[in-house]
Amino acid sequence: MARRPPPPDEGREQPSFSRRSFLKSAGVSAAATTVVGVAERAPAAPAVLGPDAVTLTLKVNGAPRTVTVEPRVTLLDALRNHLDLTGAKPVCERGGCGACTVLVDGAPIVSCLMLAADAEGHEITTVEGLGSPEKMSALQAAFVEKDALQCGFCTPGFVVAGTALLAQNPHPTRDEIKAGLAGNLCRCGTYGRIFEAVEAAARASAGKRS
Repeated sequence: MARRPPPPDEGREQPSFSRRSFLKSAGVSAAATTVVGVAERAPAAPAVLGPDAVTLTLKVNGAPRTVTVEPRVTLLDALRNHLDLTGAKPVCERGGCGACTVLVDGAPIVSCLMLAADAEGHEITTVEGLGSPEKMSALQAAFVEKDALQCGFCTPGFVVAGTALLAQNPHPTRDEIKAGLAGNLCRCGTYGRIFEAVEAAARASAGKRS
């Protein structure tokens, strides 16, 4: 019986690649390139703090201050309980009353809603940094002159917020003063005299400039 001739490719050395292997390798290469590209574009992961206490350096009233606190500690608690700066008051602790107002890079913020860790690298100014009983700021002196307080618990927050307002708008109208201090509450209802104090401080500052 005659033997059937071998297929044309039988006995020949097969090529080292095929269409299927080429497509598979091309797909792997493309996927690898995509992963590398994504990795290069992805932002660096933020530093993880805690859960134990960490050491922070806060620039408060122009000086660096070191505190060791848990990452969950607010700026308000760090100022009061670790740096003995008690001008900012804990009242609602929900950002609704303004009693804990401090300046961060010149802007008023409620320190009960800011973590101390987030305040690193920023300029923090508390009411203690605005003046002292011996050398009061123009606004602090105006609060005394106009008797713009009763219990005084909200006064530091109003002074800090008013300072920020006058820095941004040296000649505010009464309506602008009301708007600028709208985030601060006075349970004694001394708003009229508070507004007068801000107006008096604006006049005093204008007199010094002239």
